[in-house]
Amino acid sequence: MSAVLPLHEQALHEQALHEPVSQNSVSEKTQERILASVPWAMLAKILLSITVVYSLSRVYLHQFAYTVGLDYFEPEFAQFWMPLFWVQASLSAVSLLGVTFYLWRTRETNWDAVTPEIELIRYFRLIALLAGYTLLVLISGAIQGESDAAWHQVVIRDTDFTPTHIGLFYLCIPGLIIFGVASFLYAKTRLPMHNKQSLLALGVAIGGPVLIMPNVGLNEWGHTFFYAEEVFSAPIHWGFAALGLALLGLGGVVIHIAQRMMELIDLVSAGEQESSSAP
Repeated sequence: MSAVLPLHEQALHEQALHEPVSQNSVSEKTQERILASVPWAMLAKILLSITVVYSLSRVYLHQFAYTVGLDYFEPEFAQFWMPLFWVQASLSAVSLLGVTFYLWRTRETNWDAVTPEIELIRYFRLIALLAGYTLLVLISGAIQGESDAAWHQVVIRDTDFTPTHIGLFYLCIPGLIIFGVASFLYAKTRLPMHNKQSLLALGVAIGGPVLIMPNVGLNEWGHTFFYAEEVFSAPIHWGFAALGLALLGLGGVVIHIAQRMMELIDLVSAGEQESSSAP
């Protein structure tokens, strides 16, 4: 993916191409500056927040999923599960709108002022957001998804809403959408290479959870009216494969980030050498 770089970066980029900086020649000062730019606090807050929220959801699921509200039409379901559904749906909608507004309101407007060092710092922050996205992928597939399958193997029947769907479809998937949209908008509004172009792999990886939501509605509606039994291979479930396939785009995102960050490290080091050699 090509992009128009700021003028000051073009000069450093040409210098780095003709005199590439090896890993061993990067000065200790540059290494320290790069390590200091890693947003460890931001990464810790994201991962810890996700872990706490989904751990509480898991505890609630273990406590009540097999004892109350096994059928949507039972009174207990409205007492134990629907309030949770409405809280999750409301918070997810507010969070998505808030994140979108904040990232757009604080977007970069002076792209010439984005130095290689600033861009490198922003790539680290993008990695932090994608780390949260990846953790949610793990929770959605390996934990919540398998829990849903196990629940249906025991209870068999499926209705409009089920306890495991409250956590999977209305907490995990919205979480994926929020972090996915945040990652995409952060790249578009803060990284020069993404300003006027979009990374296809990132769009594919993020589009999966968004596109899976219509299939969630079809699934809940279908199980209510013509798929009473939970058969995993039923055609109504085929659309969920799109989510898993879309996540393969994360591989392309990792390659892009690694390549660009290597270029930026060379540019930062070349700029430091240039400034230190100046009279």
